[in-house]
Amino acid sequence: MLYEEIYIEGRNAVLEALRSGRPIDRLYILDGCQDGPVSTIKREARKTDAIIKFVDKERLDQLSSTGHHQGVIARSAAYEYADVSDILDKAREKGEDPFIFLLDNIVDPHNLGAIIRTANLCGAHGVIIPKNRAVGLTATVARTSAGALNYTPVAKVTNMSKTIEDLKKEGLWFVCADMGGEVMYKQNLTGPIGLVIGAEGEGVSRLVKEKCDYVASIPMKGDIDSLNASVAAGVLAYEIVRQRMAGE
Repeated sequence: MLYEEIYIEGRNAVLEALRSGRPIDRLYILDGCQDGPVSTIKREARKTDAIIKFVDKERLDQLSSTGHHQGVIARSAAYEYADVSDILDKAREKGEDPFIFLLDNIVDPHNLGAIIRTANLCGAHGVIIPKNRAVGLTATVARTSAGALNYTPVAKVTNMSKTIEDLKKEGLWFVCADMGGEVMYKQNLTGPIGLVIGAEGEGVSRLVKEKCDYVASIPMKGDIDSLNASVAAGVLAYEIVRQRMAGE
């Protein structure tokens, strides 16, 4: 399944897209820009079939949907969603217990991009998002992921609760983030695992939470009572990483 053709914006995002082998149709670069990062991008682009066009800032601003193009925009073929089976296959190929992020109705593209970036860096094998009432793979998501979207498979499913049930048959168990849960440091987060993160402000929906095996909370000592969804995902993900490394 393909999402609409997008423009990848920002130097890091464009460079990682080129290095990953992602098909780039056309590269737009600010005319006269000759600094080191842009020179690296041009060098990588010349290894591909991408057409390089030097344009003025007004043209880049017209193409940009994020407002943060940093003088470079790449027009790319559509991002392709993976199947859930592709994510499991990736874990098998690496000889690792599956580690999957499941995002329950994340609507902010910056949060989704940041979570995909975290998923890649902590060694997760993929991300699952719902088909409805959630953001998809937009240009803002691609830019915020800083290139991680080129390496981390993202699957889109119709029913998150059923997907959890199906993955349980594959041996995974599930932990969701919720302030009412047991502190994460007291839980065993090793083995094949799915980390469930809820929507901004609303948390994990009741139906999805009921499918989870454990509910984990992050200790908080400040004056407010919640973390941004992408920050919460990062904190919990690296507790999973810590426990996995301790068991090696």
